[in-house]
Amino acid sequence: MTSCVSDDLSFNENKDAAYEVPAATLFANSQKALTDQLTSPSVNEGSIFRYFPQYLAATQYTTESRYRISSRSIADRQWRILYATVLSGLESAKEIIPTEVAPTGVSASQFQSEQANKLAIIEIFEVYTYQIIVDSFGDVPYTDALQPKTIVLPRYDDAASIYGKLIVRLDAAIAKLDTSNGSFSSGDIIYNGDTTKWKLLANSLKVKLGVNLIDSNVALAKSTIESAYNSGVILTNENNASFNYAVSAPNYNPIYENLVASNRNDFVAASTIVNAMNALNDPRRAKYFTPLADGSYAGGKYGFTNIYTNFSHVNPILTAPDFPSLLMEATEVNFYLAEAAANGFSVGNNTEFYYNAAITSSFENWGIKDQAAAYLLNPSVNFATASGLTAEEKIANQEWIAFYNRGFESWTSYRRLNFPVLVAPTNAYAEAEGQVPKRLTYPINEQTVNGDNYTAGSAAIGGDKLKTRIFWDKN
Repeated sequence: MTSCVSDDLSFNENKDAAYEVPAATLFANSQKALTDQLTSPSVNEGSIFRYFPQYLAATQYTTESRYRISSRSIADRQWRILYATVLSGLESAKEIIPTEVAPTGVSASQFQSEQANKLAIIEIFEVYTYQIIVDSFGDVPYTDALQPKTIVLPRYDDAASIYGKLIVRLDAAIAKLDTSNGSFSSGDIIYNGDTTKWKLLANSLKVKLGVNLIDSNVALAKSTIESAYNSGVILTNENNASFNYAVSAPNYNPIYENLVASNRNDFVAASTIVNAMNALNDPRRAKYFTPLADGSYAGGKYGFTNIYTNFSHVNPILTAPDFPSLLMEATEVNFYLAEAAANGFSVGNNTEFYYNAAITSSFENWGIKDQAAAYLLNPSVNFATASGLTAEEKIANQEWIAFYNRGFESWTSYRRLNFPVLVAPTNAYAEAEGQVPKRLTYPINEQTVNGDNYTAGSAAIGGDKLKTRIFWDKN
């Protein structure tokens, strides 16, 4: 016992701990943590979002493609990464920024403007993260969240009310952005501190929030989308919110990590997406998948085991270690504006204009813009002639194809629009209740540690089930 005693007041301090982490480092870490979680194809890392839209099929481990998410604690990891790593890091960065000192040669007014911009940018990224959390689970801790010193067991807020608060926060952050000045000189991997582009992202995020609200609060959806559009949104690929990975560990793309560096062959392309693109003779197949020996594309059966060598695989374009991931893109925003126009909102152009613009920007992003015009003339693609009873169905089918590398957003669009028609595999686990999941169930840890609030939150949404819909999912 005496060997552990010391009169040195600093004896118990961890000399190796990074007690003073710069705000820029914390911001970069939060950006990477969120992007990794949304990008990774690995169920071992808690990501299942390439399975829900039926983009990938398993070769041998079918559990998650059959909708059992508890076996690898997938929901727990989604919750933990977004709250404890992403949001906690952002909150810490917000505490540090006011303590920073102006560099030599920078005026007080310029420095104050840059610091205000940093805080506004962090706020925008927090809103982005909270929407992912709400769209994953439904009602979640918000008002009581991120206050570990005072609130250990946070209550769950109503998801619809959180959406309203997120829109208010975005408006406030946009108002504080001074686009005549800079922000982060390092640490912002997405836009390198470009405040003009962060403003475009913030308005585009408002459009995203608004589109999800169309079926549950049309008035708020309309005002949110129209005000965002009028303020300026991402309409061209040069303004995409792109997270650029490095070529070496630990900062390479998790697709490379799991499909190449791991030397594993756990996935093939799913027949659901491959067959749909084959029917349209979609040129993006050559970018999404590898062809078979005869030049054709074939997908494995979703929810079942598949022989790796018999089917198309993820294209090596996506498995490059430095292949970037997108958090917001022109294709996405144009599709959202097409949905808004279809609902009669004033967004500058009509539905067909944005439908064509979205598809064209998708082709451009994959390096085949010259093939977009011919594709749009395909009677099954052309907005005037494409099959489907509603504009939303036509848009949804093309969103699904375009979002091939955006699994979470694809799953959200599917839930919002109910197209394309995705069917649960016949061997799906009982907890799926015969449906493609509509949400993630709450983490096991919440049930055991925050039991009372978990019980109240589950009751408020109609039960903690995979088939329980997020509040905006009315179809």
